[in-house]
Amino acid sequence: MIADPVFPFRERRERLLAQMLAAGGGVAVVPTAPERERNRGTLYPYRPDSQFFYLSGFKEPEAALVLIAGETPRHLLFCRARDGEQEIWTGHRHGPEAAAERFGFDEAWPMDQFDRKLPSLLANQPALWTGLAANPEWDKRILAALGQARADARAGTTTPRTVHEISAVLDEMRLVKDAFEIAIMRRAGEISAAAHCQAMRAARPGRAEYEIEAELLRVFRASGSPFPAYPSIVASGPNACVLHYADNDRRMLDGELLLIDAGCELDGYAADITRTFPVNGRFDGPQRDLYQLVLAANHAARAAVRPGNGWNAPHEAAVAILTQGFVDLGLLAGATENLIETEAYRRFYMHRTGHWLGMDVHDAGQYKIGGQWRPLVPGMVFTIEPGCYIRAADDVPKAFWNIGIRIEDNILVTAEGGEYFTDGAPRETDEIEALMRDRKRISVNV
Repeated sequence: MIADPVFPFRERRERLLAQMLAAGGGVAVVPTAPERERNRGTLYPYRPDSQFFYLSGFKEPEAALVLIAGETPRHLLFCRARDGEQEIWTGHRHGPEAAAERFGFDEAWPMDQFDRKLPSLLANQPALWTGLAANPEWDKRILAALGQARADARAGTTTPRTVHEISAVLDEMRLVKDAFEIAIMRRAGEISAAAHCQAMRAARPGRAEYEIEAELLRVFRASGSPFPAYPSIVASGPNACVLHYADNDRRMLDGELLLIDAGCELDGYAADITRTFPVNGRFDGPQRDLYQLVLAANHAARAAVRPGNGWNAPHEAAVAILTQGFVDLGLLAGATENLIETEAYRRFYMHRTGHWLGMDVHDAGQYKIGGQWRPLVPGMVFTIEPGCYIRAADDVPKAFWNIGIRIEDNILVTAEGGEYFTDGAPRETDEIEALMRDRKRISVNV
């Protein structure tokens, strides 16, 4: 990890300011996320807005940062004031003075001064950089500040004549991870892989899906993760053929597979792993055949990850393997090239092979540039997740009915190719069966 915890956030703000200055300068306004009520008198666990946290490292609600690009760049933070009475109920607040020092801002003010100060900060600035149409309440506040700044123009000031969508810049910045981010994501992958290992040890016929979900959550929390990066999918038998299954309430039966798609969030960054394994610890013939097919697609997609290859190369590699396998197993008939061209394979493999990964599970960044697939560069992180989902149907061999398999890993593009963060969770059949023979509880000190 980087020794100075302020460094990565200040350095990112400086890079943003440099891009703003190159485009003519101006003022950037980036608010954090609002708190959300779960039910009367109870809030959801708070998570800051990803763009805001990426630039600030500040986790408290009711905050916004303002960056001014010019000859003398300024890093400004608005946040909650200290309130001893409120802190008895909800815990410590940094307050503006401590927050400015702790998070590397030039100045900080109480959030209740934001609406009054923003018009003067916009004065004599050529452009406003902010998010558009993401939060209606913030849109109103920004428009009100612009309106006030224009009213004040009678004193001889000017107001921004251009508004830039700041996400277009920040999404590109977030697409290539820095060393600080990579270290966190590598650790998130290790914790999540350990949780999947624990799930494999804990699974057995007769247990409920939610019992296995509890094992995942225990490892996440005991390892320092505040919560999952997304609702965990723990899908046994036919539930594994539901891509976003969420109930996790079925009892697992002997002879079935269990598909688990789960990853922790750590310091604002997500892991996203899927493993599929037999509830009783032994793959049968049809299960093994389909599993080996998906595993081969995983390996092929991983091999296609190298700098200069297009974003779609891993998907194309996985589709080629899967489609041929569906033919070999009697699930599809015809020439492989035609089945790919007509997308006939989508009956059994209907999603893509990956997505960007970072602060958001489906992270920021465009997949195409000028209509062409974006070339991969070192520092990008995404998922590799081929799968197959065979539902019961008259024209499908009964031995394959209700088998859903996905093998998902998190990969960093390196100068040499790709590095999986998720190798700690076994994916080879013999390794899975060996692990499941050991039914003792895994240590969570990973």
